[in-house]
Amino acid sequence: MELPGLGQPCSASSCRRLDFLPLKCDACEEVFCKDHITYDQHKCTSAYKKDVQVPVCPLCNTPIPVRRGEMPDVVVGAHMDRDCKYNPAQHKERIFTNKCLKSGCKRKEMMKLVCDQCHGNFCIKHRHPLDHDCTGAGRPISKAGYAAIMRASESNVKLMGSSTVSRGLLQYNGCRQYSRGNS
Repeated sequence: MELPGLGQPCSASSCRRLDFLPLKCDACEEVFCKDHITYDQHKCTSAYKKDVQVPVCPLCNTPIPVRRGEMPDVVVGAHMDRDCKYNPAQHKERIFTNKCLKSGCKRKEMMKLVCDQCHGNFCIKHRHPLDHDCTGAGRPISKAGYAAIMRASESNVKLMGSSTVSRGLLQYNGCRQYSRGNS
């Protein structure tokens, strides 16, 4: 049994399918099925009214005005050649920022290489405890254990007063650790 008052045919000349959930184009206001609703699929003549995109310069992130009929790629390319305010010196990313703590070493690494014993950051050459004169206890300390030792040493500093504790190495339960004050 067919219901004559339900649904509308697709306005695309190649389709004309009866659609019970038709969609109305917001530019030309004709009714289409789900397969022909986009501007390109039904070759909408009014798409220019709604399909307005403003390209953004990939270097300086500023919107580039494009007139009707101009190719956005050409306009953005011309902007990059003439008007772009991008300064490569300002936007230079630093990759090697992790400086080795071994005295006399000036190497920097891309990744942190932290010693398990003294928790210092070292280069590949000095990452082993024997290579950087490690001040740790000789056995690895977990990050949680290291944090607990640092909290305890800070509370000892507060209790004793900063004048009685020398800056530099702190003794705590047989582990020699650097205080936070020295970097």
